[in-house]
Amino acid sequence: MEEMGSIALGARRNEDIALDLMKFIAVTTGYGRGAAGGAGFQDAPTIKAEDYAAHLLELYGRCLAAVHGKK
Repeated sequence: MEEMGSIALGARRNEDIALDLMKFIAVTTGYGRGAAGGAGFQDAPTIKAEDYAAHLLELYGRCLAAVHGKK
């Protein structure tokens, strides 16, 4: 709790920034959902919820590393 008291109002933790970055990338690119069908003639392959969650967790880890400045 002491750490939270030293953070100025409006300051954001790296985890929060990484989460917002992950959500932005996932929504705008469809990350982890699999390949899209062509012109409505083919159904996109269905992806399991566990696989989708794994993709999102991987993306979050990459976003967190980027926010921390790691490669």
